[in-house]
Amino acid sequence: MPQPTDTAIPPHDGHRAAHRLVDVPGGRIHLVEQGTGPLVLLLHGFPETWRSWRHQLPALAAAGFRAVALDVRGYGRSSKPAEVAAYRMTAHVADNVAVVHALGEDTATVVGHDWGATIAANTALLRPDVFTAVGLLGVPYAPRNGVRPTDAFGMVGGDEEFYVGYFQRPGRAEAEIEPDVRGWLAGFYASLSADTMAPDGSPSCFFVPPGRKMADRFVRDARPAWLSEAELDALAEEFERTGLTGGLNRYRNVDRDWEDLAPWDGAPITQPSLFIGGEHDSSTTWMADAIEAFPATLPGHSAAHLLKGCGHWVQQERPDEVNRILTGWLRSLT
Repeated sequence: MPQPTDTAIPPHDGHRAAHRLVDVPGGRIHLVEQGTGPLVLLLHGFPETWRSWRHQLPALAAAGFRAVALDVRGYGRSSKPAEVAAYRMTAHVADNVAVVHALGEDTATVVGHDWGATIAANTALLRPDVFTAVGLLGVPYAPRNGVRPTDAFGMVGGDEEFYVGYFQRPGRAEAEIEPDVRGWLAGFYASLSADTMAPDGSPSCFFVPPGRKMADRFVRDARPAWLSEAELDALAEEFERTGLTGGLNRYRNVDRDWEDLAPWDGAPITQPSLFIGGEHDSSTTWMADAIEAFPATLPGHSAAHLLKGCGHWVQQERPDEVNRILTGWLRSLT
């Protein structure tokens, strides 16, 4: 039976990107694939879907790779288990291994953005037999350390609450987001995009004052250049259908991950690796020490690219530049 295709993505060699559902231990994973060649798994972050890789799928296919963008567990058309613990890091790693095998492959390169970068890093760390290289966008690799994550988050922000702490209690963030999903997404995307983010020195949307909402500090009435009305409509429609709980449950497992990953405390990722970040992304400024530590924590890394004038949504804000760097790196591996 012919697979459905996505007409929003340019075809390669006359073939459009195709959607599939594959079985994994925790249910099913929806993916979109394009091209033939060495397998490259693409993992999105919060609050995104496979669509965040819409510019990379045809570029990687044209470069001779089999590009596969997932709806990560809890998002889009993938399974959404009810239990918070079902979103622990080890479950995401198992999903990625199962996807590779379901696609008839033994090995792959894994590339992730935002939470997807952290999932990609741990996937490579835990399963080097399957994932032979790792690319990280936005969020650098920082090995597990001796501090429980929620304890660390509680020590930042003073009287204000760090957003990861704000997301911890089930239902709290959902009550803020879900009455106006489209408006919340638009504000969040704009607040982290280089061309629309608030001026330096403005109160950060990553910290929530007592009795307030995270969105109270979002940029309003601004639309990033990369985010069309049609793209925002597509994302809003998907999250209105699925809700945000699946994505938020990833944050609610940070302490559980810390316990699960104790055997890998301080461990480096030794496979070939790549990092691409935005100059104006908070992740690259807060975690500057992690980037400086790459020679020890990512001994196989080729380079750390910080894109001038770029915010958090790296592969969407700068698709051509990211495609050039990513395909060049992937070609060097083969």
